Amino acid sequence: MNQKTNWSQFGTLISIFFFWGFVAASNDILIPVFKKAFTLTQLQSQLVAVAFYVAYTVGSIIYVGVSSLIGGDLLNKIGYKNGIAVGLGISALGTLLFIPAANNGSFNLMIIALFIVALGFSLQQIAANPLAVVIGDPKTGAQRLNMARGVNNFGTTIGPLLVSFAIFGSVSSGSTEASISSVKIPYLILGAAFVLVAIFFKFSSIPNKIDLDHVAEEEAESSSKVLHKTSAMQYPQLVLGMIGIFVYVGVEVSTASNLPEYMRLHIGIPTEKIAPYISLYWASLMIGRWTGAVGAFGVSKSKAKILNFVMPYLAFAVFLIVNSIAQHDITQFYIYGLVIIAMIIGDIMSKGSPVRMLLIFSSMGIAALVIGMLTSGMVSVFAFISVGLFCSTLWPCIFTLAVAGLGKHTNQGSSLLIMMIMGGGVIAALQGWVADEKMLGIQFSYIVGALCFAYLAFYAIRVKSILKSQGIDYDTKVSGGH
Repeated sequence: MNQKTNWSQFGTLISIFFFWGFVAASNDILIPVFKKAFTLTQLQSQLVAVAFYVAYTVGSIIYVGVSSLIGGDLLNKIGYKNGIAVGLGISALGTLLFIPAANNGSFNLMIIALFIVALGFSLQQIAANPLAVVIGDPKTGAQRLNMARGVNNFGTTIGPLLVSFAIFGSVSSGSTEASISSVKIPYLILGAAFVLVAIFFKFSSIPNKIDLDHVAEEEAESSSKVLHKTSAMQYPQLVLGMIGIFVYVGVEVSTASNLPEYMRLHIGIPTEKIAPYISLYWASLMIGRWTGAVGAFGVSKSKAKILNFVMPYLAFAVFLIVNSIAQHDITQFYIYGLVIIAMIIGDIMSKGSPVRMLLIFSSMGIAALVIGMLTSGMVSVFAFISVGLFCSTLWPCIFTLAVAGLGKHTNQGSSLLIMMIMGGGVIAALQGWVADEKMLGIQFSYIVGALCFAYLAFYAIRVKSILKSQGIDYDTKVSGGH
């Protein structure tokens, strides 16, 4: 029997996804600002991404270490919503560091502050992702994660705009000089929000305990095929999925974090004018995720087909509206509405299957990066930005496939996957290094992202046969109910 989604609990849960997106996308504004203010190389400027994403790895290692010391899974001991509340508290402490960092103009303190904020995010992610999957039918878990990460990308869409406004002021003011001391304002407001949401979570109806073994039985066609291993690392879908998360976050982050430098050198657009383009990149992820979430609503096939076209353009309209409010020229972005059609076609072809979606969107991601590398002007810019469309639904696909069938090891598997978010920092730094003019240059450095997508296409093909041997076939189960 299909388990219905608990929408009140899910609505509470997805609020924290907004914060992750807001801070992550705001980093793309901080990178070029810090590069200019502190006279950094492109590689050094990527330390913003390195510190932020490596914090996820450190947080996951701490999680595994503490779980080992107490002789059981940490979240099962303290509870899921308690774990999220603690994570929000840690992130709030990190935002306080922005006061001395901004006042003293200290790059090192800024990096430490971002590291602590992300450290809190790691615990939140370890708890929130499995919760999103199990607050309803596990077979539509990927679509619920799409919806949650669609909210995440509302944060990524407005984050760059608000942080850019805090640093440069309004567009009409014509300011071109960054004010490092003003960086603290949006982060202190965020810190206050973290505390309020932590209190809200503590008293919410979010479950503190979930039955993960029951979820594994639900996923499999036959309970006799369910594997009962002694460790999450013994499941091949998880080990390959860990590499998948590493390269996925890597291509998602590095594409955006190197975009300001590409546009400065090749298009002649200065840092203070870059915010709407970064906003569109992250809005592209929102566009894709709102589309990918259609299946989670349980609507009829005819309504789903209509929503497949309505949702992406509704998300695109959100981008246009917030940028119009921010006084940016939005007419230059209308043409992007045609690019969205390619993503819609890919979504329809996937039929709601995380395996098919992973393969199709990874292939489209490779095509977008190749077009970006071989063209010039705004064609190349929109090609690179469209990577956001094709990255949009990959996290839920990889995460759902990697933890499928893990049962009581799901939390351990989740923490190991969150650990691999460090790919965002490592791959961004790798592309920043390759982008040096003595090597490939900024435009052809995007070959790094193309190789990341190539691995994800391989994972899609490989994981299908791995899960089938365990009695789990997402192609049959998910597409049948889409």
